Amino acid sequence: MSGAGGSGGDAVTSFFASKQFAVVGASSNRAKYGNKVLRAYTEHGLTAIPVHPKETEVEGLAVQQLEDIEDPANTGVSIITPPGATGEVIEKAAKLGFTKLWLQPGAENKDVLDKLASMDVEYLAGGPCVLVSLARGDHKKANM
Repeated sequence: MSGAGGSGGDAVTSFFASKQFAVVGASSNRAKYGNKVLRAYTEHGLTAIPVHPKETEVEGLAVQQLEDIEDPANTGVSIITPPGATGEVIEKAAKLGFTKLWLQPGAENKDVLDKLASMDVEYLAGGPCVLVSLARGDHKKANM
């Protein structure tokens, strides 16, 4: 599903088939969605890697940068950043070989969506939330 976006079940299942999940915008502030998404992955038994430019540790996990993450082709990337930063994140992710991106609600705008449409990545944008999908058990369908 190259260069394809969506919010349907196939895109969600494909994303959750990843071996690990990078959370760009992870925060040590438990009230922020970057922290909530990171915790949701770990609470559901999934491997999560916090990514933040300034933090060093979030929820007891060492923060990494995208360029430090091994096996990008098998890593889903959840993006919880303001749209102004998201454009840079998706460009960097694609250059590094990450192919599955999930923009959480509010991380996208028209420019970001236009850029995504021209890239060779699978992505979810425009509404679906990883927190809702995990709570529904969508991640279990990917491993059936």
